[in-house]
Amino acid sequence: MFDPLISTPTKVMEELEQKFAGNVEGQQAAAFQRWISELIQPDQFVGHVFSISYEEVVVQVHDTHRQRVGGIPAGCFLLATRLTPNKGTFNDEDAALILLRVMNSAELPDSSEAIRIRSEASRQAAGRTDSHWDSPEFMDSQTNNLLCFAGLKCKVLGTFYVAADEKDREILNLSFGSDLANFYPNRGLTVYKPIGSALEHIVNYADPMLITSDRLREYHAIRVPLGQVRYSSTYRPGRTKPEDAKIWLHPANLLSQKTAVFGMSRTGKSNTIKIICQSVFDLRYGKQALRVGQVIFDYNGEYANDNPQDHAALFNVWKGNANGKQEDIVRYGLRKHPTDPDRKIMKLNFFHDTLLETGKQLIDSVMSSETANYFKNFVQVRFGEKPPPGSSSTRFDRRVLVFRALLVKAGFQIPANFSPSVTKLFGKDLQAALTDTQDPELVAAATVLSGQKATTWPQVGTALAALNRFVSERGHSKAYNKYEDDYLKTSSSGNTWADQELKNLLAIFAAPNGIQRIGDLKENHTATVNQDYAVEIYEELRQGKLVIIDQSSAGNDEVKQLTARRVMTTIFEGNFGMFRENENPSDILVYAEEAHNLLPAGNDPDLKDVWVRTSKEGAKCNIGLAYITQEPSSIQRNILKNTANFFIAHLNNEDEIREVSKYYDFEDFAASIRRAPDRGFVRVKTLTNSYTVPAMIDKFYIG
Repeated sequence: MFDPLISTPTKVMEELEQKFAGNVEGQQAAAFQRWISELIQPDQFVGHVFSISYEEVVVQVHDTHRQRVGGIPAGCFLLATRLTPNKGTFNDEDAALILLRVMNSAELPDSSEAIRIRSEASRQAAGRTDSHWDSPEFMDSQTNNLLCFAGLKCKVLGTFYVAADEKDREILNLSFGSDLANFYPNRGLTVYKPIGSALEHIVNYADPMLITSDRLREYHAIRVPLGQVRYSSTYRPGRTKPEDAKIWLHPANLLSQKTAVFGMSRTGKSNTIKIICQSVFDLRYGKQALRVGQVIFDYNGEYANDNPQDHAALFNVWKGNANGKQEDIVRYGLRKHPTDPDRKIMKLNFFHDTLLETGKQLIDSVMSSETANYFKNFVQVRFGEKPPPGSSSTRFDRRVLVFRALLVKAGFQIPANFSPSVTKLFGKDLQAALTDTQDPELVAAATVLSGQKATTWPQVGTALAALNRFVSERGHSKAYNKYEDDYLKTSSSGNTWADQELKNLLAIFAAPNGIQRIGDLKENHTATVNQDYAVEIYEELRQGKLVIIDQSSAGNDEVKQLTARRVMTTIFEGNFGMFRENENPSDILVYAEEAHNLLPAGNDPDLKDVWVRTSKEGAKCNIGLAYITQEPSSIQRNILKNTANFFIAHLNNEDEIREVSKYYDFEDFAASIRRAPDRGFVRVKTLTNSYTVPAMIDKFYIG
């Protein structure tokens, strides 16, 4: 019995299987030879190992063999072994193949002499353009042959070996260890360059046991095409192509994990994300159907809208399967879109009772970067839940009235039939104190705040601005202090009439910049909805829908950050709440496009930030995070350290390359990442793969 991923056995192998039917040892021997015949390709011989250590190997190759296998580019996989087809058993000490990656050239013991001879031949050929210094007239054939030997410095990636399955001893599984357990320096190793099916086994080798969740491990057998092996930017049609080896993606690797997609603009990041997103979306169509909610914070609107660079629009991914449903895709935006009449609008009713705190937090986020004291004081105000009837409830209603009046003054549209109510909020003693000042504005304010006549929101706003003068201006301090002294004599709570939070809100009436900053968010307000879009998005994710949030129309970067953070917080708290209640949280995968604008900065020490908490604790509650950026160094360190999947395209900056070189084996590709700008040329490392594979990613399409 054999692994189903192995290609059809040869006639010899079929005969072995039949010969040893019912014989465990015989079946194992046949299975072992099957693996060997798959991985060792004699016509791909390139040379021999003559120097070996636990970390590095030097291979001696000849130009004839190098040419026969189509060249040996940097980054190329090689296999070194003492095995030969039809010999040995899987329990032999030498029954292993060492996986190597070509790093650079290496000097042979006679390298200095070879250089001298080449230099001399080159001098003899000086000035000749009709021949080269390696031609017979300048170098004899024996010398030429000896000088065709060269060394390759290779990195040891690990060891492939065959082991019997724990449950069925007749089955031999290909296994991989990420090191070299032992070596003998005086034992030769033959080296091959795997191509085709052998290379496919190598680049797609995955250990599902690296998925810690038993539930998700069941889905690891599902895989989708990702691309082709690509060693170098230089591609010469007609040569032996390692690209004939297909690379597959296991969507299960992305669930409950962190995924980084790095690369400069126009290097294929968005195309890669579309393939990832489609692979996860299509899990719902399998025999073991799994509906995963996915949300994309689409910073520039490239996923939510058609554009000339698209081969296919992601929002049409449901069309790729006969059982697809359009309602499984939901698009959100700050404004309606002419080509998307069903788009949901991400706006809040800042006036609504249940959204007061949410609206206040949005405004706070805009004001948090301001340094003036009245901004800082305003941000400290919290509404929370309304207290039960009593003095605390009255104080709450008073603060709400002031907040809503500030919204009106800042230009927010007032909901229909939404009139201000000042009843019982401003007592007769306060009205008398205002009237006694004989200040026309304060006298007028007393009339409005008495509630004896119908008033409008602008009138209330003018009255509250006057009240702020009474409370805060030095010219009225004597009258105000007397009022407060009298109030305290009858106060059962021992509190002054104007608490600090009320003063903090009233102060904004005297601050034009404060009103302006509140007004910066009026585009995020609508007078016609009464629910929080973040809660609605979370419910759609729990249903397994793909939600695309078009942030391109928001304009303000602060607003984009805030809306993303609010939705992310709702997702995290919702799923974590289920986890605490011992329920199985919904599978959700979050994509942060242009992540350097949304996630905390690389040097940000805040470990309580929702993005950081998601990276550290999200796996507990089935939340995965994929972040896409041109600047790896801009990502908070704790997020990077908890990332299992990497897709790295071209980066042109030494600092950024140095940052990614800290993780896994990406230092092996530092030069290639900097040098090769080819679109779609990506270095891939996923959770269940033990080493990085260079790939040309397929173009996204909807089949």
